[in-house]
Amino acid sequence: MIELTRRAFLGTAALGAVAAVASCASQDRQQRPSTAPTTEGTPDMTTSPEPSSGSKALLVYFSRAGENYWEGGRRDLTVGNTKVIAQMIAERISCDVFEIRATDPYPEAYDPTVARNLREENADARPGIDGELPDLSGYDTVLLGSPVWNVRAPMIMSTFIEAVDLAGKRILPFVTYAVSGMAGVDRNYRDALPDSDVADGLAVRGEEARDAAGPVQTWLRKNSLL
Repeated sequence: MIELTRRAFLGTAALGAVAAVASCASQDRQQRPSTAPTTEGTPDMTTSPEPSSGSKALLVYFSRAGENYWEGGRRDLTVGNTKVIAQMIAERISCDVFEIRATDPYPEAYDPTVARNLREENADARPGIDGELPDLSGYDTVLLGSPVWNVRAPMIMSTFIEAVDLAGKRILPFVTYAVSGMAGVDRNYRDALPDSDVADGLAVRGEEARDAAGPVQTWLRKNSLL
C-alpha cells in the first residue's frame, strides 16, 4: 500500500541498493527501463497521515524492482533506482515521503512490464494507485520522482498529478533512466500543471543511482533545500 512518512523512515538503516525499470528509450528498443545493483535490508516505513509539524516539503515517488534492464542485459533487483534516489533525498532534507504503488502491481518480469506500459501509453490510461492519496494543503514544495519509461514518465504519474491539487506548489521532478536523460519529463509536467512552478529536473542514469549523492546534493542546493 502507499505510505506517507517522515524523513525518519530511513533511520540508521543502510540505503537499499539500486534497482528497477528506469527508462524506455524508443520504440525500436521496445522501452528499456534502467536499473542498478541492490542490497538487502530496505527499512520499513511508518504511516503518518498528516504533514509533520514544520515540514513544508513532500517527496512523492514511484519505483519498480524485479527483473530490469542492466547494461544491455537483465538483472533481478530488489530496490528500484528511483527509490534509491528518493532515500538519498530524504536523508538530506526535512520532508515527508509518499510512495506511489499501483493497485494492480507491475509484473516482476521485465518483458511483461514493457508490454503493459506500452498498452497503457497507447490507451492514455490512468493506472490505479493503491490506498489514499495525501492531502497536499500543508506543503509548498513537492518533489516528484519516477523512472523514465518509453521517453516519458509512467502513466501512473499522470494518475497522481491529476488526482491531487498541485496548484501553487513548487514542483521538483527527478527521474532515473537508461539512455534518455530527463526526456522532457519536467517539460511535460509544466504543460500538465500550468498553475504550478515546475523547476528543471534531476536525471540520474539507473546504473549510477547508488553513486549519485553528489548530483543529488547539488540539485537540492540549487533548489534551496540544502
